[in-house]
Amino acid sequence: MSATRMLVLGVVKLVGEAHGYVVRRELKSWSADSWANVQPGSIYHALKSLAKDGLLEPVGTEESGEGPARTTYRITAAGEHELQDLLGHALADPAAGNDEVSAGVAMLNLVPRKQAVVLLKNRLAGLEGQLTPTRHGIGSMPEMCKPAHVSELFRLWLVHLEGQVRWTQELIERLEAGAYELKD
Repeated sequence: MSATRMLVLGVVKLVGEAHGYVVRRELKSWSADSWANVQPGSIYHALKSLAKDGLLEPVGTEESGEGPARTTYRITAAGEHELQDLLGHALADPAAGNDEVSAGVAMLNLVPRKQAVVLLKNRLAGLEGQLTPTRHGIGSMPEMCKPAHVSELFRLWLVHLEGQVRWTQELIERLEAGAYELKD
């Protein structure tokens, strides 16, 4: 849910004020339904939940001839804080899931460049710290009395981990070189 929360908060922040259809249309244009599994129902649920939690506030309702009235929301100060926390976690925590990292990258323009680089360097350090134990796991399978084929899991994790390290290093380099328009 945190990827969906981040994306919904982020879209409302980017647009200024938005109702569910606007958020849904924007996220669909980014194909978020594919890479973050953000479905229409989860968007509307997130809007209501975020409003209930005081992270979004309703600013109006408009009648629609195509269905129920549409409530328009804007982000609150608490919502801004939550969005920054979610972005920080997604970009810095090596344990963040792919959907969270993807949502963080999609919302990268909401983070100042220097902060984005610091967050990503934290992520990189955590990922690099996992390389040695993962490599050790491949070689220690026979000693652990596990079936030999279980070492393939460690190989899969290592390839995935090495790819994340390489991508994170390259993104940091691109950001440090001035790529992309970020918050600052």
